[in-house]
Amino acid sequence: MAEVKIRDLFKSYGNTEVIHGLDIDIEDGEFVVLVGPSGCGKSTLLRMVAGLEGITSGQITIGSRVVNNLPPSERDIAMVFQNYALYPHKTVSANMAFSLKMKGLDKVDISKRVNHAAEILGLTPYLNRYPRALSGGQRQRVAMGRAIVRDPQVFLFDEPLSNLDAKLRVQMRAEIRELQQRLNSTTIYVTHDQIEAMTMADKIVVMQDGYIEQIGSPLEVYDSPTNTFVASFIGSPAMNMIEGIVDTTKTGFQLEVNGAHLPLPKLPELTKGQKIIAGVRPENLIPAKSGIPAKIAVVEPTGSETHLLLRGNDQDLTSVLRERRDFMPGQEVNLATKQDGIHIFDQQSKLRIN
Repeated sequence: MAEVKIRDLFKSYGNTEVIHGLDIDIEDGEFVVLVGPSGCGKSTLLRMVAGLEGITSGQITIGSRVVNNLPPSERDIAMVFQNYALYPHKTVSANMAFSLKMKGLDKVDISKRVNHAAEILGLTPYLNRYPRALSGGQRQRVAMGRAIVRDPQVFLFDEPLSNLDAKLRVQMRAEIRELQQRLNSTTIYVTHDQIEAMTMADKIVVMQDGYIEQIGSPLEVYDSPTNTFVASFIGSPAMNMIEGIVDTTKTGFQLEVNGAHLPLPKLPELTKGQKIIAGVRPENLIPAKSGIPAKIAVVEPTGSETHLLLRGNDQDLTSVLRERRDFMPGQEVNLATKQDGIHIFDQQSKLRIN
């Protein structure tokens, strides 16, 4: 395996620049997830690493080699696509063996590699089947097996689970993560699903419009988002963003929101009259005796939790309750939070203050 270094990477299509000077370090054996909304540039970046897209400027290094001008076949990478890209007329065994045959490996070595990968992925009983006779999850395993047999320095995954149903996605993301840990493989994984990013990554790269908004471990990105975009994108349901003005009390600071108040942590950066955005996770915004007035629009019981969708402060808000309580649509409540449950951002720059 090998480390991957991306330095000052740009990509343009004609006069339109879509990747804007990115810098990323991926350590040997690290699982890095590129996450962001559709059109943010994550798949374009992955394809540049793979050699499927040209580089306008900058440098990509895999191991000790600069690979800017190398074709995909010489980069020692293996890519797993969203649509599996299996040959329908070839068996599972033949699909997995195809790239090895193209390299000219002998039959004994090919058979050994294919059987080993099939055993790891639980595909041994299906080696003589054709893709049409497999489930979506089994096809994805074959695509992964085709990558494993090549024993590449870097594995690249381009939204591999987006075609699977919800239950199978949960199962497959656990299998991919377990496989990566077993192989200790350097892995770059693209998804728009922040739950996949949070549960699978050693390191998350959050992207928007061809820029990197934040790089960090899943908990770093969740607990200390650098701006309102990261704060609202990472976490499900999304963080509530409540605009207000800082006011002072005898004991500290509070957020004034149309006459209502929320307590704020004591921070030296805060001043009276300052316009801020208070970011509050849904699990930290709860009904109370006082706080921001809101009206319940929808009650969503999930079993282990109850989600309240509310309208307050002229915006949609979400509250997640761990315990079961009786609420009804149309009911008016007050929403409060704890000081340590608030993330504070500047209203103008959208950057984190605390």
